[in-house]
Amino acid sequence: MNFELLLQLIINGLIVGLLYGVVGMCFVLVYKSTQIVNFAQGEFLLVGAWVCWAFLVYMELPFVVGFVLTLCFMALFGVLLQMIVLRPMIGEPIISVIMVTIGLSIFFQSLTKWIFGVSPQSYPKVFDTHSISIFGLNVELAYLMSTIIALCIMVGFFFFFKYSKHGLAMRATAFDQQVAQSLGISVKQVFAMSWGIAATVSATAGVVIGMVNGVSDSLSAIGIKVFPAVILGGLDSIVGAIVGGVIIGVLENVAEFFDSQYLHIGNMYDIAPFYVLLVILWFKPYGLFGTRDIERI
Repeated sequence: MNFELLLQLIINGLIVGLLYGVVGMCFVLVYKSTQIVNFAQGEFLLVGAWVCWAFLVYMELPFVVGFVLTLCFMALFGVLLQMIVLRPMIGEPIISVIMVTIGLSIFFQSLTKWIFGVSPQSYPKVFDTHSISIFGLNVELAYLMSTIIALCIMVGFFFFFKYSKHGLAMRATAFDQQVAQSLGISVKQVFAMSWGIAATVSATAGVVIGMVNGVSDSLSAIGIKVFPAVILGGLDSIVGAIVGGVIIGVLENVAEFFDSQYLHIGNMYDIAPFYVLLVILWFKPYGLFGTRDIERI
């Protein structure tokens, strides 16, 4: 067994898993505050990556400036999307709102193809060196940067929800919207804020992945790949999203290793997380950290 290759893949899985966890937190954030499963989450990555690429290529801005402008654009994008498209759907059946997010997913995929074309594009060179060696393992600088950013986002989420006024308002709204409104909290403002944060954080992951693999339509598939991580950890658990993301990230790479070395089934990288998801949900239907809902009839 090639233990060096296995260790390399596990490290890559941990790094990618942290990005999955960051995007998964956005899933949970939107669900907890609005009770909506956003199936357009992957398109937030895609739009953010293309916008940053446009800033760097068309406007020839430095990476840091383009990245910050992208985050500002995506925050406004998420807020306006919630206000214009999703706010009129308040009070409608959940399945109708979910279908709207699926429609948004298709719309943004088509829009980005129309604007930027269908050919993958590479980011301009950001770092002088492509990768560095850590304890004999090659780690891409973009992934190392993503690890630092992901950890900063997770710490930021913790302090935001625990100590900030807006974070406490979002926690109260997630617990009970009617009670939060009776306490003077603007539920509509919380909804808009949650979508703005979700779009901004997802765009961060999209830019990092785009730096490594280039920008293409495949970025939107990250949203579908993250969904098993969210369900695995628990749809209403921030911690569960992080743990589920790391598990799925490592599992993908380990499955690819054993498939390439021994099984030779093919495509295990994509399908292994869904197999494990099914097995775990047999025993833990609400995920590893999800809250069990009790309905009385």
